[in-house]
Amino acid sequence: MDRLANTVRPYAWGSTTAIPELLGTEPTGEPQAEMWMGAHPGAPSRIDRGAGPVSLAEVIDADPEAELGPDTVRAFGPRLPFLLKLLAAGSPLSLQVHPDLTQAKEGFADEEQRGVPLDAPHRNYKDANHKPELIVALTPFDGLCGFRHPAEAADLLDGLGVDDLNPYVDILRATPEEAALREVLGAVLGAEHHAIAGTVERATVAAGQRAAEGGPHADAYAAYAGIAHHYPGDPGVLAAMLLNHVRLQPGEALFLGAGIPHAYLSGLGVELMANSDNVLRCGLTPKHVDIPELLRVVRFEAGDAGVLRPEEVAGEEVYDTPIDEFRLSRFVLAPGAAPRALVSRTPQILLCTAGTVRLRGTDKAPEADKVPEAGEAPEGVPERAGEPGGSELTLAPGESAFVRAGERLTLSGAGTLFRATVVA
Repeated sequence: MDRLANTVRPYAWGSTTAIPELLGTEPTGEPQAEMWMGAHPGAPSRIDRGAGPVSLAEVIDADPEAELGPDTVRAFGPRLPFLLKLLAAGSPLSLQVHPDLTQAKEGFADEEQRGVPLDAPHRNYKDANHKPELIVALTPFDGLCGFRHPAEAADLLDGLGVDDLNPYVDILRATPEEAALREVLGAVLGAEHHAIAGTVERATVAAGQRAAEGGPHADAYAAYAGIAHHYPGDPGVLAAMLLNHVRLQPGEALFLGAGIPHAYLSGLGVELMANSDNVLRCGLTPKHVDIPELLRVVRFEAGDAGVLRPEEVAGEEVYDTPIDEFRLSRFVLAPGAAPRALVSRTPQILLCTAGTVRLRGTDKAPEADKVPEAGEAPEGVPERAGEPGGSELTLAPGESAFVRAGERLTLSGAGTLFRATVVA
C-alpha cells in the first residue's frame, strides 16, 4: 500500500476552512475546494516507493496489470477508472449535467472531427467518457438534484407572486411533464439576459421574503435566494427553482447519473466519480452554456432527489450505485474491535475522515474476518504482502492510501474509513 500525497484545487467556490479543519492544518485564507485522490492527469496523487515521489498515473502506466489487476484493465483499459475527492463548497457550484457514455463518445468524436480545440471555451466534450458521480455528506450538505414535479414547481413559482413568471407557471400546469420541463428550461436559459435579469431580481427578492415568512417551501426559497446572492440576474436562478432542493445529513448521499441536472450549494463531502471532465452547464456560471446540446442531454423526468443511505454488509457500509467504474463504501471502526481483513481483485483508495485508522499488510487474511465483497485475489494477480511481516500505515483525518489489486491488509483503530474501488 502507498500513502498518497494529494493536490488541493483552489476553485473560487471552495470553502476557506472545511478542508483545513478536517486535515488539522491552518487555513490559508484562500478557497480550498477539492482534494483529488487518484491518477487524473489534471492533478494525480503522488506516492513514494523508496526512490522519491512519483505520480500515481506514471506508476500505473508503467505496469497497469500489476497495479490495477487484469479484471480492471480488461473492463476499463490501463487506467484507474475513478477519481475520489474531498469536496468543500463554500458557495454554489454551477448548475450542470453530465452525458451518458454514448453521448460522450459521439460528442467527443464530433468536436474532434470539427477541430474544436480541447481548451476552447465553447468546447462541450473533453473526453469520450461519462461522468456519473456520488457525493456523501460529511457535514450537513445542501444541493439541488433532479426536477421537481411540474405541478410542485408551478406552485413554488406562483407562490413568489411575480407576474413575469406566470407564463412558466401556466406551461408547468397545462403541459405534459417532459414537454413542460423542456419548454420552461429552454425558455429561461434562452431568454435575452437584459430581458430576464429583472425577473430574476424580482423572484430573488420574493424568495427571500417567503423564506422569512416560513411555510412548506421556506428552506427551498432560502436556498434559491442564497444562490441569487452569488449569481445576481443569472437565468440559472430560475432554472434552479425547477429542481429539488435537498439537505443531506452526515452519511447520506446522492447519486448523480447521466442527464440529471444538479448543483452543490454548501457543505463538505466525499465525492467519487468516473474519470472524466465532461460537464454541460445549465447556468450559475460565466462559462459557456450550449442550450441545444444541453436540451439533448438532459433527462426531463421528475422525481424526488433520491437520497441514498448505506447498506451494511458484514460490517462494511455500501453505497449502492448502478455503474461499474466505482464502488464506495465505508467502515466505522469501534475502539477495541477486532481488525477487519480486506483483499480485493481491484485497486482501492482508502480515505480516513475521522479518528485514526491503521492499515497493515498481511501475508494471509484471517478467514473469519474476510469482507465478502472483496473476494480472493484472482488468478494472475499476486497476493501482495509488502515487506516481510507486513507493511503498515496509520491514517489520520484527510489522509489516504492507494492499495494495489490483490494486496491483503487489515484495518484497525477507531475511526471512519471510506473505501473506493471498482466493480469488475
